[in-house]
Amino acid sequence: MHSLFQELDDLDGKSGAADSLLSTRKRILVPYPVDKAYDYAVPDDLDLKDGDYVCVPLGGREVTGVVWGEPRDDVASSKIKAVIDHYPLRAMPKLHRDFLDKVASYTMNAKGSVLKMSLSAPGALTPPKPVSAYTLAPQIPDKLSDKQSAVVNVLADGEPLRASEIADQAGCSTGVVNTLLKNGVLTLVERYNPAPCKNPDAARQGPTLSDSQQDAADALVRSVRDNSYSASLLDGVTGAGKTETYFEAVAEALKQGRQVLILLPEIALSNAFLERFKSRFGCAPALWHSGLSSSMRKTTWRGVVSGKTKVVIGARSALFLPFSELGLIIVDEEHDPAFKQEEGTIYHARDMAVLRAHMGNIPIVLVSATPSLETIHNAWNGRYNHLILADRYGGARMPEIDTIDMRTARKDAQHFISDPLIEAIEENIEAGQQSLLFLNRRGYAPLTLCRSCGHRMDCPRCTAWLVEHRNSGKLHCHHCGFFAKKPEHCPSCEDTDTLVACGPGVERIFEEAKEIFPEARIMVLASDTADDGESLRAMLDKIRNNEIDLIIGTQIIAKGHHFPNLTLVGVIDADLGLQGGDLRASERTYQLLHQVAGRAGREDKKGHVLLQSFMPEHRIIQALASGARDDFLSIEADEREMAHMPPFSRLAGIIVSGREESQVIETAKMLGQSAPQGAQIQTLGPAPAPFARLRGKFRYRLLVIADKNIDIQKTVSAWVSQIKTPSNVRIQIDIDPQSFY
Repeated sequence: MHSLFQELDDLDGKSGAADSLLSTRKRILVPYPVDKAYDYAVPDDLDLKDGDYVCVPLGGREVTGVVWGEPRDDVASSKIKAVIDHYPLRAMPKLHRDFLDKVASYTMNAKGSVLKMSLSAPGALTPPKPVSAYTLAPQIPDKLSDKQSAVVNVLADGEPLRASEIADQAGCSTGVVNTLLKNGVLTLVERYNPAPCKNPDAARQGPTLSDSQQDAADALVRSVRDNSYSASLLDGVTGAGKTETYFEAVAEALKQGRQVLILLPEIALSNAFLERFKSRFGCAPALWHSGLSSSMRKTTWRGVVSGKTKVVIGARSALFLPFSELGLIIVDEEHDPAFKQEEGTIYHARDMAVLRAHMGNIPIVLVSATPSLETIHNAWNGRYNHLILADRYGGARMPEIDTIDMRTARKDAQHFISDPLIEAIEENIEAGQQSLLFLNRRGYAPLTLCRSCGHRMDCPRCTAWLVEHRNSGKLHCHHCGFFAKKPEHCPSCEDTDTLVACGPGVERIFEEAKEIFPEARIMVLASDTADDGESLRAMLDKIRNNEIDLIIGTQIIAKGHHFPNLTLVGVIDADLGLQGGDLRASERTYQLLHQVAGRAGREDKKGHVLLQSFMPEHRIIQALASGARDDFLSIEADEREMAHMPPFSRLAGIIVSGREESQVIETAKMLGQSAPQGAQIQTLGPAPAPFARLRGKFRYRLLVIADKNIDIQKTVSAWVSQIKTPSNVRIQIDIDPQSFY
């Protein structure tokens, strides 16, 4: 990196030379952690305008950049380097460039780092290579087999298709396609991969909506027709049909020729959701998430830039795609913590999506059954339109929720499924219905300790216990990826066979369930048992096809899934997440358990939820059991206001990290000594972070709490910039932190 930053210094005019024939200059921003655009000379044969994508020299390499504006006055043309080339693409719109600038300013990230998120499809700027495709020959024989006729029908609209696409749509093998080519019925041509979701059918009829759905849909459609900024909270119980409701707004935006962005937590980008979109609009949406292949990312990126791709459904990073005609943003499951990017370029996609909608003068819809306190507060105060779907679609009833007091119901310390829950599962299996046991803990056991000396197996790189996984036979760290074989001897006292598993993970619940229900068909569904999209889809299909009686799952199953025959949900440890000092622990526990409970009884069969708890009197458990969501949120809001916490104040987290603990401590102390303090602003810390060591780095934290009228970014910038930081110590700023690990 040293050579890179030396080169950037050179671009400030300290070295290098441009051809004397170069007459114009432009400022160009490169996708690296730099906070300003640099002057480059423009060759006379290049006609560049703001927003153009270009290739420029940097650090001995050729890199992509974007023309960011006019040059500065303090750098002579003879002292700058020249643009190498211009990519033949539609320029990045000024609105999008302004948005990136604003995101960088608000989140206190470098402008180049924010730009990098908009250029996250390597190779997409160069024209793609053509692929072989097939069209119909002028003369078609009269006598064709049924499968051959199906191929002809697929190609009847004249659109060239690849062999695999033809086979998929015609329901035949690629061998049929090859035979038709050999017989002269098909012609081989070259084509470029078309933009995904190019022609969604906005006029296609959706399902019949209930009265409350129709009222909400009408309000959303009006907001799209107004062609102005508005923010709406679509607040509906699980199973209320929120997706079908906001699809009406999507259809209206498409009728206007605008693009639509639907943001979802990556975990909720299920095949079922995509099928619902395809059923409603007649084509698959364009996708954007970390699991996409490089070629798919290129195709989607180019489709978005050209304006041909009309709907993108993606994870948080999809917000930074350079849309040319964006007309509507949907943030589904807006409360989900996954919308906060915690590493690298830190930002909250929901909040930045509201910013993008406001800057673009377009509507945004936030969707949730359990809105975040910040969002519901804005709805209560009238800043957001509040659209409520209070009932499940089609007459389905909300599940009955009961608690099980584990202080009296637990058999012993080695068993985790109570007798009342066992009885309920047995009855459900007997009735031919499915059950779910939920525990948000992967692996077999969260802690392994020595019963002789008490030694706990911990990660050598993190402040975290190692989690035993029986499937792999190893101890794993879920934070840095470290793993090791479980030792036969205690590393501390060297006693043999004294290491014991403490507490349950889903693998341990599976082991117990197999003992209790030996004839049942049981599946463990967690991120390490469904580690790719194909395996997850296969497992979900088995559940929907009633090939599974009992699912044991983590949060991967909590959101967005619809299982018609799932009627019983048992939460193994409803108290998990209630302990600790995290500001949002109560809120997130409620949201997660409410989402899990919502998997039960989503059609005509009544659902039942059993919450195993050692604290059944806790207000969260009581709120879940009674369905008093708004009462819970109201109390939570009152407590936050008394504590002067968001949404009634602003926060900024300062994380100091490095591999030398003494340097980290010294830097944190210097920050603490000069920290902003006053009537409207307070700084707490420094203190060791809850994860005092993470991935081999020591970590200290400070927290700034400010009144909402304080420019917290300006204050923090002035403060932190005074500190001389060692090169191997990093100071990271988290505006509006969501977690405090």
